[in-house]
Amino acid sequence: MDPLSLALFVAGIAMLIVGAEGLVRGAGHLAIAMGVSPLVVGLTVVAFGTSSPELAVSISSSLGGKPDLAIGNVVGSNIFNILVILGVSALAAPLIVHQQLVRFEVPLMIAVSFLVLMFALDGSIQRYEGALLFAGVVAYTWWAVRKSRSESREVEDEYEAEIGRRPVTPRTVTLDIILVAAGLGLLVLGSEWFTAGAIDIAEALGVSELVIGLTIVAAGTSMPELATSVVAAIRGERDIAVGNAVGSNLFNLMAVLGAAAAVSPGGIPVADSAARFDLPVMTAVAVAALPIFFTGYVITRANGALFLGLYAAYALYLFLDASGHDALDTYSMVMLGVILPVIAAVTLALALRYYLRERRRQNAGA
Repeated sequence: MDPLSLALFVAGIAMLIVGAEGLVRGAGHLAIAMGVSPLVVGLTVVAFGTSSPELAVSISSSLGGKPDLAIGNVVGSNIFNILVILGVSALAAPLIVHQQLVRFEVPLMIAVSFLVLMFALDGSIQRYEGALLFAGVVAYTWWAVRKSRSESREVEDEYEAEIGRRPVTPRTVTLDIILVAAGLGLLVLGSEWFTAGAIDIAEALGVSELVIGLTIVAAGTSMPELATSVVAAIRGERDIAVGNAVGSNLFNLMAVLGAAAAVSPGGIPVADSAARFDLPVMTAVAVAALPIFFTGYVITRANGALFLGLYAAYALYLFLDASGHDALDTYSMVMLGVILPVIAAVTLALALRYYLRERRRQNAGA
């Protein structure tokens, strides 16, 4: 493996993380200085800002004629966000989610995941479909601004503590503008280095760009989300830990994939393997998260361990598939015939249990 490619890859990751942090902090402080509530900043600027590496990498890959890398980055990042980021965050500290907005955002994440899967079944995501997805993120941001007016003071305080409020002076505003500009510059340059390094590594290892996008690139561009959510969980800022992961998934699907498809002549081609396996897995992961959010709003350490185990199983499948291993067929049969049906049954049982419990509580209060 060329040492220069590896150096470009590592330097690109570092620039993406630093650039995202600068963009989030600068834009967050500027938004608060303009009178935007900390909650809205947390749900949009922080969640979307931590997904800016995915945006930079996917657009760069799409325009550079590397559609598999663009698709793999988004799909892999969404799987990583739920299974790894929430899994690690829950292991660090059980996530007791109070934010009622999650009741809207998680179903929306599931609906948009299904929509993207439907778009991809014909082998590509067309430009008009990308434009439709991007219009969705605009509508979602508008809704978040309106909904924030009815959010509890407790949640507002939590987001304000995370973002930080400071005196607004010409000096601080200038510093924040510099932070935003520097963050964007690092994201653009970092995405180019990161993508170039990832492609060279894929060629050296004989692995497809789709697999590299689903694993290494997805994990690398998700580092800002991982750091933000784990630190927030340890600090007890539960809503930020969960809201960041879910908000980032929405941004990845609507803004990142939408923009990448909209700016690409002819849209983004979708590999058959991605449409048949990876996109359905991404959608299934989104659906699997629903009962956990609804059943008492608790993501326990056991849930976190289950999420991490599922990601390990998914990564193993990708490894077996990429290497053409003889065990792939048996492994696929066990996953599709045993493990996934059991998880689906448990998921439905949890949802039914919660529904019946809520019905009994409503009847008792009537």
